[in-house]
Amino acid sequence: MVVSDESRLSVAIVDVHPGRESAFLALATRMKQVLEGKRYCLHAQTVPDAASPSRFYDVRHWTNAEAALESYADREMNDLRAELNDMAMVTHVLIGSQTSGELRNENRRTLIERDRRAGFDRRLEDLGRSQGDLRGDKDRRVGPRRTRARAVNLLDAARRARENAVAPFSNFKVGAALEATDGTIITGCNIENATYGLTMCAERVAMFKALSEGHRSFTRLALVVDMPAPTPPCGACRQILWEFGGDLEIRLANLTDDTGTHRLKDLLPLPFDQRLL
Repeated sequence: MVVSDESRLSVAIVDVHPGRESAFLALATRMKQVLEGKRYCLHAQTVPDAASPSRFYDVRHWTNAEAALESYADREMNDLRAELNDMAMVTHVLIGSQTSGELRNENRRTLIERDRRAGFDRRLEDLGRSQGDLRGDKDRRVGPRRTRARAVNLLDAARRARENAVAPFSNFKVGAALEATDGTIITGCNIENATYGLTMCAERVAMFKALSEGHRSFTRLALVVDMPAPTPPCGACRQILWEFGGDLEIRLANLTDDTGTHRLKDLLPLPFDQRLL
């Protein structure tokens, strides 16, 4: 089978929580079996970082972009990804699962929200610039510091989305940012209606936008309001998020501070979903 012209490469850095390395390696083996067994990937490999026992590089040589997207709709793979997200922080540095058309048509803001130095070329090559000295001595490499910065970007995306809220009746503006497994960030804001019953929450706007753009697997959602106390999703949003996103990480914040992080399974215990149908 000739696939050289269609194959794609994805690379992710996996920072495993201390003490979970053995469990991760077992999970990586299961993921490899599914990816290669269902021909989503020509080859899937997990490479340890010689300098850090808890860091690994996940390298996937996809059969083609369509096969990669099919894997994100695969229930078995999504269950495995949920296990992975419970034991590690995954940073996508090279995304090969999108078609060239999708890359051309992506919203510019979405591109900005991704790690701006994504790709091995940017991480390994000194691009330099005339004002480089102004950066000081901060470490620009991928690591815990960069991982935390990526998390903050999700909150910033939600804060910006909140500015677009249409809330003339309640004046209660909400912004949401949903992160897909491939690293794409999709935002939403609440949109009120004179009938009230047709009002749509920011969380559902973000999820429906993501689904309409072809995303099928997600990792986290950030929710921002202008309130000092943590403000979690309403019941309807919890149901929608669970049904299409599974056990997401839910990050709550206001305009200046992080107010809490929860797992969706804790916010929606004993959920109703297709397993009961």
